[in-house]
Amino acid sequence: MPAFPVPGSRRRIRSAHVMAAGCAVAICTALAAPVAADGGTTTTTTTTTTTTKPTIVLVHGAFADASSWNGVVERLERRGYTVIAPANPLRGLYTDSTYIASVLDSIKGPIVLAGHSYGGAVISTAAAANPRVKSLVYVSALMPDVGESGMSLGAKFPSELGTATKSVPYRAGGVSGTDLYLKPDRIHPVFAADLPENTARVMAVTQRPAATTAFSETAKVAAWKHIPSWFLVAKQDKTINPDQERFEAKRAGSHTVEINSSHVAMISHPDAVTALLLQAATATDPARPALAATGTTRGARAETALTGIAASTLLAGTGAVLLGRRLRRSRS
Repeated sequence: MPAFPVPGSRRRIRSAHVMAAGCAVAICTALAAPVAADGGTTTTTTTTTTTTKPTIVLVHGAFADASSWNGVVERLERRGYTVIAPANPLRGLYTDSTYIASVLDSIKGPIVLAGHSYGGAVISTAAAANPRVKSLVYVSALMPDVGESGMSLGAKFPSELGTATKSVPYRAGGVSGTDLYLKPDRIHPVFAADLPENTARVMAVTQRPAATTAFSETAKVAAWKHIPSWFLVAKQDKTINPDQERFEAKRAGSHTVEINSSHVAMISHPDAVTALLLQAATATDPARPALAATGTTRGARAETALTGIAASTLLAGTGAVLLGRRLRRSRS
């Protein structure tokens, strides 16, 4: 004869069923919750996300001035970006990077920092202590590691620059040193071969010399080790060896593009340079350089999610055991 539950046992069974159902829902919820890009789970709450466009700072290199960025500045401003192209002093790596760092300190919000030629060495130092610099962009640039200089890199990857410069002593405010100028007849073939010759002649007249200390001082920091970077390799560069540019970009884990350009890519190919800057400016979750990775929060968040699923599974198992015990008691 079948055993019937005693009065009140149905209420206990119903409660146990509810408990088990709740546990099942918990498991389904944990398993089905989509994982967001940063490793967190999404919610059904509707929110409005406001994206602040970064300020783009463009640092020129040796033998040039900020006007070398004019074509790029115009294109970025048409897209609604705030752009600053400060004057790089060209007096030495330590002096120049300190000055550019002070410019960065005056800017509110995120920053994309770009450097051309020697300006690449400057931004690698200037950005090191600034958490608001979200991306570094190198345009046919120097990208020294700690202990390296423009001269030491050039020795490993020779170019025609050594045959294109002349030394001129200078004195200023009680300080004396040596400036490097480009020889007027070498600017077109070595520095700006894809620009008209008359443009190169104007560049020869208006060039800003760089002190030899700009190339001899060694880097004490390398911001590209912890800040995502983009690199434009100029395949026809005679000032910095393209193989040096490729070496630097690969070592830093940079997002890299190559174009058929002379050294002054931002003048001869402003659209390509602008496109690379926009990539850096709009990257929502740029990968950190692989060489500098010491672990990310993404792995920890994933582990937390798995732990939550395991806990839900354990809770469900406990509920099932309790249900079985209560059913056995009701039948006894």
